Amino acid sequence: MTPKVLVLTGYGINCDMETQHAFKLAGAEAKRVHINDLINGKERLEDYHILAFPGGFSFGDDIASGKVLANMIKYNIGEQIQEFIDTGKLIIGICNGFQAMVKMGLLPGFNGDYATQEVTLTFNDSGRFEDRWVHLKANERSKCVFMKGIDRIYLPVRHGEGKFIAKNPQVFAELRKGNHIVLQYTDTQGNSAGYPHNPNGSIDNIAAICDETGRIFGMMPHPEAFQHRTNHPRWTREELPEEGAGIAIFRNAVEYVKDNL
Repeated sequence: MTPKVLVLTGYGINCDMETQHAFKLAGAEAKRVHINDLINGKERLEDYHILAFPGGFSFGDDIASGKVLANMIKYNIGEQIQEFIDTGKLIIGICNGFQAMVKMGLLPGFNGDYATQEVTLTFNDSGRFEDRWVHLKANERSKCVFMKGIDRIYLPVRHGEGKFIAKNPQVFAELRKGNHIVLQYTDTQGNSAGYPHNPNGSIDNIAAICDETGRIFGMMPHPEAFQHRTNHPRWTREELPEEGAGIAIFRNAVEYVKDNL
């Protein structure tokens, strides 16, 4: 079986083609689908195994990054999303997709609640758009299926609202206890560090989280932007594998579907 991926597009989403290509390189059949085609029933979410919310600037980041897209999805196809999750399928949100996921309540998904917003992503502490490469370390206790076998990874970020915060301190206690924290920003040696290593000021250096099943995953860095060694900022000065490190995240999702669905 070839896993089928629905890559959402429309209204300012602009990393859909790269995300589609990354999934294809990972062995999936990936299709870009406009959000309106899901809402009007032209496309059926149930026909796919993986749903991807790509990065970009949906609705021009009006109100707050991802907020309009989050409401559009939640109040039109929220039940379809819930059924998708209930059948054991996978969801990934990258950058603006992550922002939309937290604002519709899909993450962190405490106790199976995918409708209540507990966290958000807000303006960077630097007060400006950050476009740089960052070092990330993975939580070895996380259940996240997308990060299987990955301890550290180097990826680009490009966002103006990437600071991860919660409405109260108890949320962070739950995130830690349940191993919802998947990736954290580090310095070049893998140690916790501030700006510019943490490009946005995220609490606890959080760069990515998942739900308690490990199947619903959101991250600010862009793995689809590191598909080939020539994407790396030092590709002319370092010996690098032909395949970019970001593809491993997509391949993990594809292999999970093959083994479990």
